[in-house]
Amino acid sequence: MGLLWNLAAAAAVLGLLVGGGYGFPEEDLVVKLPGQPAVKFRQYAGYVDVDVKNGRSLFYYFVEAAEDPDHKPLTLWLNGGPGCSSIGGGAFTELGPFFPRGDGRGLRINSMSWNKASNLLFVESPAGVGWSYSNTSSDYTCGDASTAMDMHMFLMEWYKKFPSFRTRDLFLTGESYAGHYIPQLAIALLDHNEHSKGFKFNIKGVAIGNPLLRLDRDVPATYEFFWSHGMISDEIGLAIMNDCDFEDYTFASPHNVSISCNNAISEANRIVGEYINNYDVILDVCYPSIVEQELRLRKLATKISLGVDVCMSLERRFYFNLPAVQKALHANRTNLPYNWSMCSNVLNYSETDGNIDILPLLRRIIQNYIPVWVFSGDQDSVVPLLGSRTLVRELAEDMKLHITVPYGAWFHKGQVGGWATEYGNLLTFATVRGAAHMVPYAQPSRALHLFSSFVRGRRLPNNTRPSIDD
Repeated sequence: MGLLWNLAAAAAVLGLLVGGGYGFPEEDLVVKLPGQPAVKFRQYAGYVDVDVKNGRSLFYYFVEAAEDPDHKPLTLWLNGGPGCSSIGGGAFTELGPFFPRGDGRGLRINSMSWNKASNLLFVESPAGVGWSYSNTSSDYTCGDASTAMDMHMFLMEWYKKFPSFRTRDLFLTGESYAGHYIPQLAIALLDHNEHSKGFKFNIKGVAIGNPLLRLDRDVPATYEFFWSHGMISDEIGLAIMNDCDFEDYTFASPHNVSISCNNAISEANRIVGEYINNYDVILDVCYPSIVEQELRLRKLATKISLGVDVCMSLERRFYFNLPAVQKALHANRTNLPYNWSMCSNVLNYSETDGNIDILPLLRRIIQNYIPVWVFSGDQDSVVPLLGSRTLVRELAEDMKLHITVPYGAWFHKGQVGGWATEYGNLLTFATVRGAAHMVPYAQPSRALHLFSSFVRGRRLPNNTRPSIDD
């Protein structure tokens, strides 16, 4: 008995050493990525089949918390688009543990990675995004409902690979069009919980950044942002405000507004021009031809603007298309007939689903006593805080949620991190000062503070005294 026990113990220790501990899938263990600095936490990547009959599989990247991963929650992050990669976006440009180096052939540490506060899971969703694929071409014609259904199935199957997370706290997060993905997924999981007599998802919070919530408010907010930031004239701003009725605005047919409105919008877009990053109006832009030339010469190609590498998207694309990188990630197992790209060229996503009003979904999530945070980088003109703040207030008023934290500044490292308000202890709106559409990309330290507060169930500090998140 003693010998058998010792052999079993030795096998268990060996399993931990090679990454098969806790029932984690050894075949998905990422031993080391090309050019990766040494780290102590483990990474996993691979595929989860969501429809075996059609051959539809989603690619994931999972990274443990940097410290004490067994006692930290699981956070799912999805990028938007629709049709853009959460691996390329969230994982390797915003909040994951690594960023691409300037030469496009290696990685550097992200000292403000959100894996300081949580285990992180990134998924390329739906099939047709990044390395996720289907053997049935008609699957690439999809929309919000099928995306939520596949993500529900993905999580069910992913938990089979990582069974120790089945009871762990689960946080659902994302940005931009994930303002659709995440609430709709949360509803699908709540429906599962209502009907399941067995396993239930342990959802503890929903957080969405610069999210598309309702077109009739989010679209005019862009032109209000242009005007308030001096990017268009009074004349054009007033013409848009007076001539445009955005109540009937839809993605599929945005031209059902008046001719004078269309002319004013066209003129506004012309004046703003192509040399501004609409996702962050204070950042410089990257000039691709220069960067690609330098990447080919393997020279350092980092372009810094306010401490941010504005050419990271090009460096990322170069890195992910290296065969050694794909092999290390267990990616591209079907040898797709196209290169990895941040946003899909094969997806035929519904043009009408963007018109869905997300507020009723947020209402139901809150009614299930799940906290919802909406956060906004204040330099984003694509989905500006002007729309999100109004919609959150309207939701609170509709639900008769009283203000529990008045609108005011929150602080990080003794400076204003942004402004925030809270309704009914369950609905929070927060801005992140100086941040972009991709909040963690432009303001990594403030974003980590906000995220840490969210997963720990703490309010953002309203004074300059250092907090545990500083």
